[in-house]
Amino acid sequence: MIELIKKAVLTGIGVASLTKEKMEEISKEFVEKGKLSEEEGEKLVADMLKRAEDSRKSLEKQTEKIVDTTLGKMQLVRASDISELKAEMKELRKEMELLKNSLNKEAADN
Repeated sequence: MIELIKKAVLTGIGVASLTKEKMEEISKEFVEKGKLSEEEGEKLVADMLKRAEDSRKSLEKQTEKIVDTTLGKMQLVRASDISELKAEMKELRKEMELLKNSLNKEAADN
């Protein structure tokens, strides 16, 4: 019975759009009508919350993948790329300064 109710609720409303309060409200209605025990109602809410969270995570991953693909096609520079380039430039400046100092020292010795 509980599986049939879960399927009906999840299909009818959509897991990702349910709030905890709405899930508890639906469960309470079933408990009050005698279709579920209080324990089954709590289990139903917990299960639907887990499914909603799983759906949210899945949607988030799909969205990130789409955004990454789109950004890749747009050839935009990411903040991490800029940070990496800044670090490389800083290292090159140090090397240039060392080379400059070395050349100045050689020139002074001659």
